Amino acid sequence: MFPHSPGVYRYYDSEGNVIYVGKAKDLHKRVAQYFVPKERLTRKTAIMVSKIADAQYSVVDTEADALLLENNLIKQYKPRYNILLKDSKTYPWICVSADEFPKVFLTRRLVKDGSRYFGPYSSVMHARNMLELFSSLYPIRTCNNKITSDAIMRHKFRPCLNFHIGKCKGCCIGAISKQEYGRNIEEIVRLLKGGGREMIQHYKTLMLEAAGKMDFEQAEVYKEKMQSLEKHYSKSLIVNTSMGSLDVFSLVFDAGEAFGNFMRLHDGAVIQSLNLGFKMNIEEEQSAVLSTFISEIESKFGKLSSEVIVPFFPDVEIDGVEFRIPVRGDKLALLELSAKNAKEMRFNALKQREHTDPDDFWQKVLEELKNALGMKELPVHIECFDNSNIQGTNPVASCVVFRNGVPSKKDYRHFNIKTVVGANDYASMKEVVNRRYSRMLAEAPDDLPQLVVIDGGKGQLAFAYEALAELGLTEKLTVVGLAKRLEEVIRVGDPYPLFIDRNSQALKVLQRIRDEAHRFGITHHRNRRSKAQIESALREIKGVGEKTEQRLILHYGSVARIAAAPVEELASMVGKDLAERIHGSLSADNLIS
Repeated sequence: MFPHSPGVYRYYDSEGNVIYVGKAKDLHKRVAQYFVPKERLTRKTAIMVSKIADAQYSVVDTEADALLLENNLIKQYKPRYNILLKDSKTYPWICVSADEFPKVFLTRRLVKDGSRYFGPYSSVMHARNMLELFSSLYPIRTCNNKITSDAIMRHKFRPCLNFHIGKCKGCCIGAISKQEYGRNIEEIVRLLKGGGREMIQHYKTLMLEAAGKMDFEQAEVYKEKMQSLEKHYSKSLIVNTSMGSLDVFSLVFDAGEAFGNFMRLHDGAVIQSLNLGFKMNIEEEQSAVLSTFISEIESKFGKLSSEVIVPFFPDVEIDGVEFRIPVRGDKLALLELSAKNAKEMRFNALKQREHTDPDDFWQKVLEELKNALGMKELPVHIECFDNSNIQGTNPVASCVVFRNGVPSKKDYRHFNIKTVVGANDYASMKEVVNRRYSRMLAEAPDDLPQLVVIDGGKGQLAFAYEALAELGLTEKLTVVGLAKRLEEVIRVGDPYPLFIDRNSQALKVLQRIRDEAHRFGITHHRNRRSKAQIESALREIKGVGEKTEQRLILHYGSVARIAAAPVEELASMVGKDLAERIHGSLSADNLIS
């Protein structure tokens, strides 16, 4: 007989294997729900119940305790019918070692030796960017030496290159005190805990104090640290500094799978984000899946924030935690951003499935891309634009076309910029987009693309959108920007960039078409630049006009061959005096190659 108490129950098969672990705030009522007429159960649940040979339970004090115990038992027994974590990645952590002079480094192994670990980080690049920030702010050691006060007193170590170039203060030779080194480490820990804004204000205060004491050299040091932090955190997603600290969970479901995104905010900035997938071997309530997700995050990140934003309520209550479902404002926007990432993870599941039919594969990839970007139509026809110029010279643009996921090279187009003077990428982008679709509307209005990709950020995207708006096409196609630095997908009117998983097929398609547009544009730009240099080298020679230039290039093929030709040979074509001037000028300009 099961008690009317919160706890965890376990079902065993005839061989004594745990086949299901569940939690309940009332064990008696929850377990009774399984032992009803078969017709009232779902097919998968009925199969599980038919295999139950024994049941046991453990009583706990609270629902939260039941959630934690359930999570631990599932990890221990891996029951066949439970919600199982699909994510098998080992995420990186930033470790602050327990040494007397600690190191700060990236690791995927957690060792219980007193070291402090921060993370996990779903993006290795983000973790490495953090380490680069620390390296620029604090000259801490990177060596593997076991540095102790006793070793320093015995002069056991010699300073390495980092000491001589100023990247390390030389704790191994006692050039920095243990107290000062420790202060640097604690400031790094404050940053890892999300205290970036606090540290910026701290350095600003120190800078002003140093300036007030006329210590301008030290004030400059604090100023540089403050600016480094401001630059780093300007790239972080700031939602609202008045929002404080909170956690956000979102889930999307697809048949027997669930895909979730977790984000943690500190002082309004997203400091952690993680995607996890779950497989449901029997039908589970969405609230139960959310509770499992929450429990997994607690095991990875520790205690939840006091305020947690969710799309629906979990089936447990946790002391000290208030679950909220936002209906408007910044918190709703934050939940929607989290849901975007969860949906993206669902689409990324495509890459883990076998694709024997190329047409079927590309159909699914394009479906993934369509859903990732929130499009109404399948992007079977995609076009991408890229600008190329070097210091404003020979500005050109390229347009490449993909149909059904593969390049359609016969549709590629080059554009020489006609109306823009100098290196103005924004205006150039508007010109070529306008020219491309003005012509398509006139000649092939039924062949418009479903998706237009702009190689660039918000500026290029805004001008491209302006061109499309003037042509009345903004409702007929989707246009996005793809920024190179972080591979952000930028949407018009969306304040938040969409970060598509780097391993997803959707992002790979966008990257491939962007890279192809860049390659195609660069090739054309180099050709134009080479032609311009040829024209310049020959035309600057007195007596060489357009017809003479064309005759020489047609005969020799390149300026280098003209420069290498004997004067007598040139003279037979242009006369002795001009031949000598050409030969002397080209040789002097070192054009022979």
